[in-house]
Amino acid sequence: MTLIPEPVLEKPGKILFITHLAIGDFTYLQNFFTLFSQSYPHIEIDLWIDEVRCTADPEKWPFLKNYSLYDWTENCPCFRKIYRRTYSPQLRRESIDEAQRENYPVVVSIATLRPHQYATLARQIAPTGLVIGIQKKIPWYAPWQSGDYKKLSVSFAPFRTPEGGYHVTDIYADWFNQLAGLNVDLARRFPFVDIPPQWTAWADQQLLDWGAAPERTGHKRVFINTFAKTRKRCWPLSSAAQLISTMRQLPDWRSTTFIINAVPQEIGRARQTLAEYDLKDVHLFSADQNFFQLPAMLQRCDLIISVETAVMHLANAVHVPVIALMRQKNPEWVPIDRANSKVITTLKRSDWVSAIAVQQVADAL
Repeated sequence: MTLIPEPVLEKPGKILFITHLAIGDFTYLQNFFTLFSQSYPHIEIDLWIDEVRCTADPEKWPFLKNYSLYDWTENCPCFRKIYRRTYSPQLRRESIDEAQRENYPVVVSIATLRPHQYATLARQIAPTGLVIGIQKKIPWYAPWQSGDYKKLSVSFAPFRTPEGGYHVTDIYADWFNQLAGLNVDLARRFPFVDIPPQWTAWADQQLLDWGAAPERTGHKRVFINTFAKTRKRCWPLSSAAQLISTMRQLPDWRSTTFIINAVPQEIGRARQTLAEYDLKDVHLFSADQNFFQLPAMLQRCDLIISVETAVMHLANAVHVPVIALMRQKNPEWVPIDRANSKVITTLKRSDWVSAIAVQQVADAL
């Protein structure tokens, strides 16, 4: 028996999914939305991307408005409509009003952060609809959350952690199996990204300008990403510079162009740090125009070295070998394509990624 009743799944209609979303999340969730759409082509899927950084500070709005994830989700053919104006209180209120006018018969919240709040949001959007959501154990100090959860028509059964560990896609597979009876095997969970031709051409031109075009015989391109949203997952840029110097001494990597990823607000600091090492054939990169600049550039590389963030997962999506630098926490987020991934974890559970030594990465080569 599915959470969405079979009669609802069998007839034309529409459904709204609500979630907070990062690029790493969507790298895997895209598969499940796509398979849902293929299995039930008569049902239109809309997506509400809730901005957890919603703020009344107008200085932060331009950055939040242009979050590159939107480029990807809006290019995904399985969605009819994307709600993305949730980064300010006023726009979020307007988006709720817009969603209410759609009269969704089914709203599904797959938000894992503060799910009780999203139960309330889902019911606000669909006062009389079927509302499905995640329910966590109510902490003793917040008994009022039970009132929020009562707004759900039905909740997901808790995920049962299998012995021997699991991958984050096991959770997603469990959700969609409960929702609609979808059985998504491992082969269909591997990430993918459809890169528009204009951005593939852009990457080729950028590499040509750097003198690192793919046609250059015997020359390699290595993409290094040291930045993550939290400091605990970042690797020092100085370590990346030292790694480049070390790799230059190895025969297989002597003729290599290194591409260093940096978010736009870190470009200046990254340039200053790299200047201290006097490195040649090293270029800073930032996807400052469109999300697809990133996978297009990754696709043209021979190796990707990345901390635990979206770049690490996108490496699997573009089928380029990756060396992933991770903490011991959250092992469910390891790259799914283990055949093309080498994972280096910190020695202690409490360690930050910065504790991973340059020599550990060099040894992994």
